[in-house]
Amino acid sequence: MSRNGVFLAFLAYIAFAISDASIKLIGGRIDTFEIAFLGAIMGFSALPFIRRPDERYGDVLRSTVWHLWALRAVSTGISAASSVLAFTHLPMPEAFSLIFLMPMFVTLLSIVFLKEEVGVWRWSAIVLGFVGVLIVLRPGFRELNVGHLGALVAGLSGAVSVVSFRMAGPQEKRISLFGAGLVGALVLNGVLMLPNWSVPAGADLAFLLGYGLLSVVGQVLIMLAVQYAPASHIAMPQYSQMAWALLFSYLLFHEPVDGIALVGIAVICAAGMLTWARERIKLPRLRRSSVIRPR
Repeated sequence: MSRNGVFLAFLAYIAFAISDASIKLIGGRIDTFEIAFLGAIMGFSALPFIRRPDERYGDVLRSTVWHLWALRAVSTGISAASSVLAFTHLPMPEAFSLIFLMPMFVTLLSIVFLKEEVGVWRWSAIVLGFVGVLIVLRPGFRELNVGHLGALVAGLSGAVSVVSFRMAGPQEKRISLFGAGLVGALVLNGVLMLPNWSVPAGADLAFLLGYGLLSVVGQVLIMLAVQYAPASHIAMPQYSQMAWALLFSYLLFHEPVDGIALVGIAVICAAGMLTWARERIKLPRLRRSSVIRPR
């Protein structure tokens, strides 16, 4: 049964990788906020699969902890737009490497807001992760752009979303917390896209559908995966996205990654996997649905 869950997780992360590649295929021809807005609209099609039998669709707009609902809404809305920004302006492996700092950000935020104790192992992962960032970015030695900022913000805002999910506790309905992210992305990006709204057509429309619908497929597969395997087991396959990112970057986008950046990417991935390995001790005590990927 656990193998089935891991297999579904791998399929989910393939779907996510192709979804992210669809953003890059648009090539900045559509406004960042519009892409995130349209992705949120398509995200609502996942609700029938997310909803538990005792939940109603109206529970998306209900909460017992409104401040955490609002925090998840805003953080997920920011994460959606900043991820689009990152994949538009950076090679996919570089964008993924910075977004993969999310587990380290989760650890830091958990210290402050969840009062978790952090041992040498997790501190080592945090230090290793930020060393990897310095290797990838090489501040002062290479030109940085808005994509780098977007990727870092995506990782941080994604971590805020995960921590808010954990803080809400088991009393909050799953559809409410998942829906908060959709509502936040819809409203926040819907307002910000208005000055540059355009009607997508042709190939760009197909790429938008690929971005939004494949993200939904990924979310649903993750939800199915946690029914067969512990959350700690399906977290590690996330790093398979890097293999797909490298493949797409070389073959589809013709954006080779230099050797130094590859070293930094490997260091960041190692730090993330070290963090998740340590989390295997803690994750079973958390709500299994907390593995839903922030978008």
